[in-house]
Amino acid sequence: MVKDYNPPATSSHLSKGERVPKKRLIVIDSNSIVHRAFHALPQLSTKSGEVVGAVYGFLLVFLKALRELQPDYIAATFDLPGPTFRHEKFKEYKATRPPTAQGICEQLPKVKEILKAFNISIFEKQGFEADDIIATISSLVSGQRTPELETIILSGDSDTFQLVDKNTKVYFLRKGVKDTVLYDENRVLEKYEGLCPEKLADFKGLKGDPSDNIPGVKGIGEKTAINLILKFGSLENLYKEVEEDKSSSPPLAAARAVKEDKSSSTPFAAARAVKEDKSSSTPFAAARAVKEDKSSSTPFAAARVIDENSETVAEIPPRIKEILIKGKGQAFLSKALAQAERNAPIDFDLKECLWQKLDKEKAREIFEKFEFQSLINRLTEL
Repeated sequence: MVKDYNPPATSSHLSKGERVPKKRLIVIDSNSIVHRAFHALPQLSTKSGEVVGAVYGFLLVFLKALRELQPDYIAATFDLPGPTFRHEKFKEYKATRPPTAQGICEQLPKVKEILKAFNISIFEKQGFEADDIIATISSLVSGQRTPELETIILSGDSDTFQLVDKNTKVYFLRKGVKDTVLYDENRVLEKYEGLCPEKLADFKGLKGDPSDNIPGVKGIGEKTAINLILKFGSLENLYKEVEEDKSSSPPLAAARAVKEDKSSSTPFAAARAVKEDKSSSTPFAAARAVKEDKSSSTPFAAARVIDENSETVAEIPPRIKEILIKGKGQAFLSKALAQAERNAPIDFDLKECLWQKLDKEKAREIFEKFEFQSLINRLTEL
């Protein structure tokens, strides 16, 4: 649990009505960043032959985040070797991945050594993945009624997008270790064509995730998975519809009206028309039309209206229904595998994650040890 967190008091110099600036917690998905650095950068080694390229790349990301995000708290998470609770559910989980390269394994202890030297708390738990530790930390902090505390996850793993909410963002390594982008709720909505972060596990329940060997439902592709979750809101609602064998006609005519209507400043009116129309038998026209609509400053508003009224706009074609029925067990297993565990048994104390500033002399000593001369030169930027 989060121990003894007291929100910062309002500063006396703030004007009446002015908001207290948010404090910021950075949570580092360390294995993800080390893996990204190992594969993105050329092999580097010290004069004695010690392999340090991934360590160097990790530090590039770390220093960039310090400079751009100016954190008040920092926590680092790691995966531990061995099976997790997901392997108990599905022994083939991640079975298609090649073994972790030895060059990565031998550099992880060096990264931990550096983090400890910087007095950064490390969190890891046997049987759980770093994603679960990150999700738990994020949930614990959010549950302590600390709206002035923002959590930013440093990661190269898109699995962390499911954790994004109004107080949580992902500082994502888009390419290599230098191209980063900050994912908030709107950016996740844009990437997944209207799906909000909390629906991504449902989405993977249908689509699966080949990188983790999560099977999904065979025969359901990305577009169909998105459309189904947009319409029904969750895997549970979808299968309730399938099993109750409800029928409703999807609104092709009104869907076209969503695209063609020019009379409204927002897409809500046309979206409501979609809900009311009963004239079509084409299953995903409405969702596609909303996706293509460019008339609104809030591009996913209509999608949300349709989603909220999914019982009136959704019809599942017989072929898709048959696939879903056959794959029900795989769907719910896949959702469980994709869902980050928010209650990992860790002892988290936010006060122990307090970050004052980088000790530049300590950093210089560490960088000299690993012969990172270019990083020593960057210390002046912090």
